[in-house]
Amino acid sequence: MVIDGKKIAEEILGDLKTRPRPAKFLAAVLVGDEPAMVSFVKQKEKIARVLSVDFRIRRLPENIKESDLRTEVLKVAGDKNCGGLILQLPLPENVNRGEIIKIIPPEKDIDNLSGKSSVSSPAVGVVETIIQNLKFKIQNSRVAVVGLGFLIGKPVAEWLKGKCSELYSLDSSNDLGILKQADLVISGVGKAGFIKPEILKDGATVIDFGYDFKDGKISGDFDADSTTYNLQPITYTPTPGGTGPILVAKLFENFYKLNS
Repeated sequence: MVIDGKKIAEEILGDLKTRPRPAKFLAAVLVGDEPAMVSFVKQKEKIARVLSVDFRIRRLPENIKESDLRTEVLKVAGDKNCGGLILQLPLPENVNRGEIIKIIPPEKDIDNLSGKSSVSSPAVGVVETIIQNLKFKIQNSRVAVVGLGFLIGKPVAEWLKGKCSELYSLDSSNDLGILKQADLVISGVGKAGFIKPEILKDGATVIDFGYDFKDGKISGDFDADSTTYNLQPITYTPTPGGTGPILVAKLFENFYKLNS
């Protein structure tokens, strides 16, 4: 079964349209012009237009000094009319990500990059929304998180602690044999076709945050194009149209929550 992320996102956005719209603007700080990052910001800009949210992008050069980036972020975050700030990641290698995240006020940190905001990480929100939508009984399940990155795997694995019967946290170099035991697999590796359906348990659910290009098209970690295995027993999010739209919707839900 394919999980329709676009439909779930539309339901979230439909709910937001019934709420009072935040008067303050939402800012995105974009360093450099890497195509995937620019695409992600444009997706957010598109949803802002749907919700009539004032969305402002601060574009900065790839070669910016850390001190100058710090000044720019402080300037945007310090604006009393700014209600939320998106720091588009990754940042250039010469910049200490942690030092920049530190200066984002928790009340404007809609991605909860600092771990100090009152809202959940959007990735956690996506997982929570999907399992609620599927009526998935997580407390009785074995769950595997593959890829322990800063934005996806790390916050999701932390949130899952104590919520499921067993939790397996794996990075891309680990043996994936344990996935045969997992009822739910959450992946954020970013390697097209990294997880083959034949290594999964029949009846497994896959929430795929992976984003990569294969043969010129966007692909996820889960190999949904497999011709050697019957996908019928597996429930999964497609790429595109799976976790991506929900992720953006949950980001805006956080913006509304922090400005309610």
